[in-house]
This record gives sequence, C-alpha cells and structure tokens, in this order.
Amino acid sequence: MKPDSVTLDDLDRQLLHALHLDARAPFARIGEVLGVSDRTVARRYARLRAGTVINPVGDVDPSRLDGAEWVVRIQCRPGAASQVAEALARRDDTRWVALLSGGTEISASLRAWSAGERDELILQRLNRTAPVVSVTAHSVLNVFSDARHGFEGPHQLTADQIAALTPAHADTATLADADRPLLAALAVDGRAPYPVLATATGWSESTVARRLHALRGAGLLRFDLDVNAAALGYHAEARLWASVPPAHLAETGAAVAAHPEVAFCAATTGPTNLLVSAVCRDSRDLYRYLTDRLGALPLIGEVQTAPVIRVVKRAGRRP
Repeated sequence: MKPDSVTLDDLDRQLLHALHLDARAPFARIGEVLGVSDRTVARRYARLRAGTVINPVGDVDPSRLDGAEWVVRIQCRPGAASQVAEALARRDDTRWVALLSGGTEISASLRAWSAGERDELILQRLNRTAPVVSVTAHSVLNVFSDARHGFEGPHQLTADQIAALTPAHADTATLADADRPLLAALAVDGRAPYPVLATATGWSESTVARRLHALRGAGLLRFDLDVNAAALGYHAEARLWASVPPAHLAETGAAVAAHPEVAFCAATTGPTNLLVSAVCRDSRDLYRYLTDRLGALPLIGEVQTAPVIRVVKRAGRRP
C-alpha cells in the first residue's frame, strides 16, 4: 500500500484520537470506548501501521530531565546538510530532525538527560563539525501543544470517551540511568510487548511492567502517536518562528496551539519567542494559514517561515 493511498473513515479517525490520548491503551479498552470489538481495533491499527501512517512512541517528559528540551537551528555549507542531518538522526537524544528551506538549514529537537550531555552536542560536537557554518540553540520554556489532533477531524470523541481514555497520574517515581534501555525501546515502539521490553532491559517481564507503570503514574513517561502527515495527503510543512510581546505570550501561544494546522507550539528563548510547526495540505493552504489564521492574531509580530524539505527523523527513536 502506498502511503498516499491511505484514506480514513470515521472509525479510523476515532482510533487516531484514542491513540493520541494513550498510544499504549489496550485494544480491548479502546474497543469498549468506541463501541467496537478489540479485533476490529486491532485490524484498523495494523492497517494504519502497515501503511506507515502511525507510529506509537514512548516519550519522556522533558521538563523532568536536567538537560531539558532545546531546539537547534544549524546552517551548513551547500551540499552538506543531508550528511549532518543523518548524523544527528542517529543520536538517541534527537527527534524531529528536518531539512529546511533550500536544503542548507537543519532544525532538530534535543532532549538530553543532563546539562553535560546537552553541552556535548551543542557546544562541542556541532561547532567542531566542518560542514556546519553556524548553530543557534533555543531552550523550550513552555509547550502549548505537542499532539496534532487535526488529522482525525473535529469532535471525533465525546468528553466521556476522552475521559475514559486519558491516563491518570498518581505515583512518585523518579528517572534513573537504569531506565534508559526501557525508554529507548519504547521510543522505537510504544506498544512493544513485555517480552520485547524484558529482552531490551535484561529485566523480568514483571519488573518491566512495574517500572513502566510507576513511570507512567508519576507522569515521567507518556505515550503519544506520531502521524505521518504525508501519508494522509498533507504535503506542506513549515517551521515558524514568531515574535510576541512577553506579556501576551501565554494567550497567543494557546490560541495558536488550537489551530488545526498546528502540530507543535512552544515558547522558547532567543530572538523570537514562539516556535510553531504547521502542517497543511499544500502550499496554498499554508499561505492561507499564514495570512488568514496566523495573521489574524493581533499580537503576532515578525514571522520567519522555513518550509520543511524533508523530515529525516520523526518523534521516535531509530531501531
């Protein structure tokens, strides 16, 4: 099945919404909430996974990491950006590595466990890489939205269904270095079964289950759904850097995050203070978004727009 041949019906869209809420939710629970059998959910999930439409990923809350989350913009010499982007994509601490504009700029998200690991990449390795011309790094201060719900359309699940599928947090666990193999395996496949996770960690299945439950309960580990926009017919993606008066950053960021075209929106440090990832069907839709929707917000100032040429690495970790 070619990715661009995938079409969604109402049940597919409901499944996407359910998996956005909890990508590791058992098929039986999803089926119960949606009013279908677990076999039907499993078949729909397998179809979307085989069509490279979705990938469930385990994700650590970056605010709980000493290195926190940073976004880097890297300018490279002509012809060298692809090589640098591939090298970044092979690292375990990067996600959303993309080639921008004319193919000489790279955007990437960095999540490091410590300030030392962060500095090793930003201050040392990148600046010593010969093809790299310049590096700017911006700390992510607040995330307004990091889960795209525009693909499933409006009002797919009711408030009661959303509540039934939203995980609850009630634990006090902390992250440890020993958790890294478990988190790395879940970043490849958020629905990896316990035997696979036991092999990856060297723990027993019962130990894996207890640790996974503890990390989820403490809000340290969450499961989200990475959706391949191109497979659903969205072929115009862009990174936007906007300036907003600090006193109005919270309200403006929340307003932008509510736009169906927005996959990610965050407040950052740097010369611009609002980072937006916009996903549209084509360049005309992107133009309409910039002029009609984003442009209609009165406190949006200067906007830098960089089209995404190619996504080299998405939310998950490479196997």
